[in-house]
Amino acid sequence: MTRAGRPYRRRKNITVVSLLLLVLSLMLGSSPGATAGTDWWTPTARPAPDAQVNVTGEPFKGTDAAGDVRGFVDTHNHVFSNEAFGGRLICGKPFSEQGVGDALKDCSEHYPDGSLAVFDFLTKGGDGKHDPVGWPTFKDWPANDSLTHQQNYYAWLERAWRGGQRVLVNDLVTNGVICSVYFFKDRGCDEMTSIRLQAKLSYDMQAFIDKMYGGPGKGWFRIVTDSAMARQVVQQGRLAVVLGVETSEPFGCKQVLDVPQCSKEDIDKGLDELYGLGVRSMFMCHKFDNALCGVRFDSGTLGTAINVGQFLSTGTFWKTGQCPGREQDNPIGNAAAAEAEKKLPDGVSVPSYSADAQCNVRGLTDLGEYAVRGMMKRNMMLELDHMSVKAAGRVLDIFESASYPGVISSHSWMDSNWTDRVYGVGGFTAQYMNGSKSFVEQAGRTKALRDKYGVGYGYGTDMNGVGGWPAPRGADAPDKVTYPFKSVDGGSVIDRQTAGQRTWDFNTDGGAQYGMVPDWIEDIRRVGGQSTVNDLFKGAESYLDTWGASEAYRPGADLARGAPASASSSEWNPITSYQPGRAVDGDRGTRWASDWSDDQSLTVDLGGTRSVGRVTLDWERAYGRSYRIDLSTDGVNWRTAWSTTAGDGGLDTARFDPAPARYVRVQGLKRGTEWGYSLSEVGVRSG
Repeated sequence: MTRAGRPYRRRKNITVVSLLLLVLSLMLGSSPGATAGTDWWTPTARPAPDAQVNVTGEPFKGTDAAGDVRGFVDTHNHVFSNEAFGGRLICGKPFSEQGVGDALKDCSEHYPDGSLAVFDFLTKGGDGKHDPVGWPTFKDWPANDSLTHQQNYYAWLERAWRGGQRVLVNDLVTNGVICSVYFFKDRGCDEMTSIRLQAKLSYDMQAFIDKMYGGPGKGWFRIVTDSAMARQVVQQGRLAVVLGVETSEPFGCKQVLDVPQCSKEDIDKGLDELYGLGVRSMFMCHKFDNALCGVRFDSGTLGTAINVGQFLSTGTFWKTGQCPGREQDNPIGNAAAAEAEKKLPDGVSVPSYSADAQCNVRGLTDLGEYAVRGMMKRNMMLELDHMSVKAAGRVLDIFESASYPGVISSHSWMDSNWTDRVYGVGGFTAQYMNGSKSFVEQAGRTKALRDKYGVGYGYGTDMNGVGGWPAPRGADAPDKVTYPFKSVDGGSVIDRQTAGQRTWDFNTDGGAQYGMVPDWIEDIRRVGGQSTVNDLFKGAESYLDTWGASEAYRPGADLARGAPASASSSEWNPITSYQPGRAVDGDRGTRWASDWSDDQSLTVDLGGTRSVGRVTLDWERAYGRSYRIDLSTDGVNWRTAWSTTAGDGGLDTARFDPAPARYVRVQGLKRGTEWGYSLSEVGVRSG
């Protein structure tokens, strides 16, 4: 179903598995209406003592008049990153069977005064000293600028759900290099081992919450594995939790001195394992270049520190070049990071970088493209953030050529110039949890595109992600949050949140922990008006639209695959064939190449008249600057269906109104290089 100019949508595709799960949930009494009493949202056995939620009123459920689910979506959070990086970088746990006092306590090496809080010192500045006592006093943490303490305690997540959030993406995260260089750890640094543990604990937390509500399936925290299941959960008024992965070396796919340390078999095995764990979205690269793709750089001192980590992991520093278009990677800069640079071998130093050469020269590798297409086969969603401009552009080329909608930008780590293309294929974007004024300003820059495609908006809190969160605006700030306030739907009342002896006020504490998400949204409303909040409230529906369309995707038949092909010329080589059939054999490792002159053509015979509406051209380095797509039913009379004078190589997709054709001709008019025209693959589809 197509909605408001946004293609490739599929709505509410209830799978057989989802229907079975719904029937079972009804039999087990897991629906809200089956819970004893009328206050289905109130647990029957909450641990005592525990943090308060401080929200009253029934959580909204059901759909709006258009049949759309309502609510906010957090597309990027790290509930269990305390288990990452060797297990001691983030202190405290999101839940504990031993109670809140065990969950919300500092790392042992931080006692008595935080002197050994090395990572806190590096990220926050100062001397790292702080009061390590968590529950019940919480004097110094959690705080918006403390990056090493737990912010995702389950009761704080509960407050966000009660405040209107209906979808949460829990990105399982780690980084082997950070783990290896950090002083304190209680486990090994294998990334996939950490991912498996975090997935298990996500299900354990679901069971922990279920137990409070009377048994399996009865809690508000529901891990979902397809969009239909997610819709059912949201319609019941509960929180749909999606598992994602953000790690630097997925499937062991690091690279050392530019040599990949994984294979296609490793990628297939890894994707199958992650899918089996319930993972439905993932990043392919993060912080360090790997065997799959180059990264979008970090800047300043942090960028230099990560570049050191890049060298320690891969044996190479980041390499930059001129950006090919208006999209750019983050500038690295030449800031010092003395503590990190001490880790380098004697005689090795971080290179300096030119300000006018800002883009990573490393893009999507052949293995990376194999992984992208592997995710498409499994109907998974790919996270575009953290990919270099070169890699992200290739991914969008692939998705556009295949009409695949499963692309997400979850926390402002994508050049915003890609936004139109992301929406154009049916993807979804969200913004990092910045301060209210900045968030509203950034949201305004893409408002016209959201209106054009009829989509909502999301936020990526990145809690426990070592990023920093909204600072307090002050008790006397204009348009400050006043307590209590009503939730966006108007059905709940939200007061200041209390845990133990500490009560948080967004005006003076900012985004200190996850329970402050509703307060932050209220701050956005007061600072920037209702429009941005309205778009955010439509976020869950749009995210689930993208997910559902990804699940429904089936690749159209390539009418050119294996078809007879002819050409005006073919480059002669005594070792390798460059005949026209090489461009339609389904192998990107082969290609057709023409003689070295402008007026050249490649023609594909489809074997019969078919409806043709889309042609994809995967160019080798020798590409066409000016060329056209011609169609014919008899091979004699031709009509031009599409043309360009601005070809730039890579993977091009020509779309046009479907028309009958037996013959499809790529007519080169002007070359983009000194060589001829060279095509690895030509694809022809009905539309």
